[in-house]
Amino acid sequence: MTRPAHASANDNRSPREGSGKMAGALLEAAQDVLKQGLNLLSDLGDSSYARMAGPPFDTSIGQHYRHVLEHFQCFLDGLAKREINYDARKRNRRLESEVKFASNTTCEILQALLCCNKQNLAQNCKVVTSLGYSSPRPSTLDSNAARELAYCIGHAIHHYALIRLVGGGIGITVPEEFGFAPSTLKHMAADAAD
Repeated sequence: MTRPAHASANDNRSPREGSGKMAGALLEAAQDVLKQGLNLLSDLGDSSYARMAGPPFDTSIGQHYRHVLEHFQCFLDGLAKREINYDARKRNRRLESEVKFASNTTCEILQALLCCNKQNLAQNCKVVTSLGYSSPRPSTLDSNAARELAYCIGHAIHHYALIRLVGGGIGITVPEEFGFAPSTLKHMAADAAD
């Protein structure tokens, strides 16, 4: 049996072991990013969560956090059907204005992720999403569940960075590592060590 080009000579794991570890790491990363959101929510009241920042932001922490949660919801809703439709977000206003509701929804998503496993994440799926501004219909793309969960994690980190900026605009301080990609944190740590 030939070894994949990216595998090291010391990599004695079978492909199944590797995919199982990858699935575990991916699920852990998803849980970590959602727990970061929960930690942020624990420091906010409804008024600061829903408060609109002025220009150039013209948005609220709650609007960004709702957007994050609804992408995870679309992922979970589409997993069984093997079709993840990011255009089917519910845009629930309670998620962007009520901290307790957003916290409970985050916990529900965390609970649902506990039911995911390497078999779920290995499955192929279709992704429905609007890509072009001039196209009246959404595009349908081939993907797999692991890739889409990785997308939801990266998408969350991106919006957390925006939450950091919006929070600064309305006098809300977020946790130190909030909104930074893991690779950025590793780079910052390496720079600090030099």
